[in-house]
Amino acid sequence: MDVGLALPLLVALIVVALAFDFLNGLHDAANSIATIVSTRVLRPQYAVAWAAFFNFIAFLFFGLHVAETIGRGIVNTAIVDPQVIFGALMGAISWNLITWYFGIPSSSSHALIGGLLGAGVAKGGVGVIVWDGVIKTTLAIAGSPMTGFILALILMLAVTWIFVRSTPFGVDRLFRYLQFVSASFYSLGHGGNDAQKTMGIIAVLLYSQGYLGGSFYVPFWVVLACQAMMGLGTLFGGWRIVKTMGSKITRLTPMQGFCAETGGAITLFTATWFGIPVSTTHTITGAIIGVGAAKRLSAVRWSVAKSIVYAWIITIPVSAAIAAACYFAVGLLG
Repeated sequence: MDVGLALPLLVALIVVALAFDFLNGLHDAANSIATIVSTRVLRPQYAVAWAAFFNFIAFLFFGLHVAETIGRGIVNTAIVDPQVIFGALMGAISWNLITWYFGIPSSSSHALIGGLLGAGVAKGGVGVIVWDGVIKTTLAIAGSPMTGFILALILMLAVTWIFVRSTPFGVDRLFRYLQFVSASFYSLGHGGNDAQKTMGIIAVLLYSQGYLGGSFYVPFWVVLACQAMMGLGTLFGGWRIVKTMGSKITRLTPMQGFCAETGGAITLFTATWFGIPVSTTHTITGAIIGVGAAKRLSAVRWSVAKSIVYAWIITIPVSAAIAAACYFAVGLLG
């Protein structure tokens, strides 16, 4: 494979990809910190620093299976070129900015996948889609929030039974400490799954232009750059979405926050292990609804949850449409 892209343009596209990674951290910061902030265990400025640290070190704990899925498991690598990558990133970034502005906790992951599909199909038609990877990822749209919901619900019921004879003050104090642990694990899972999506985009770009030789892999400098940008984005925080995630769906206690984060972390760890690019937003939302429903169904503001689900449904098609439009626009300019 011959190197066909000028170095300045390659660097520019990598910068755009890292900008998406930063926005991913900014957009999804609420996923890591919403529960620990809403329960007043940590102030927001300390919570984002805590989450950013664990976002960054996540590469020490996980393999790169998710990056491989994004790089090779969504569209055929043979059709990937700078124009496809640019269209995919523009579709994902545009949708992220729109949902961030309106405080909608949509999925950065599925925005990127939608962007890849939109730009890829715009170039080569539906035949370029790698259906195994797309089906696996699509099933995770429903599977990750449902798994988070069930695990958090079970944890909440178990913890409530275990501490049924304890005083509310003692339980609250204990779980304020335990939330530091659960929030750390959730931030690890967030950094481990989400940062790898940008790694996959950069790696497939390098591979398509011959910079990786004949085999697809993720260079270590790409790993470090993506983890750093994810952590930096988290450090800046996504305060609009924190409010939705932390209080609009249901009011949380430290015990509920611990159960939601733990259920979400288990889901993310499992998905990352199997190379499934799930949505951290979907996962923690399902978990928060689960702990709310464990108390009573009326504790969950279902109208807010329903509006979030609508955003999930339209994320892939809207980001795909924007990506396709950007792909064709670049073609016209060229």
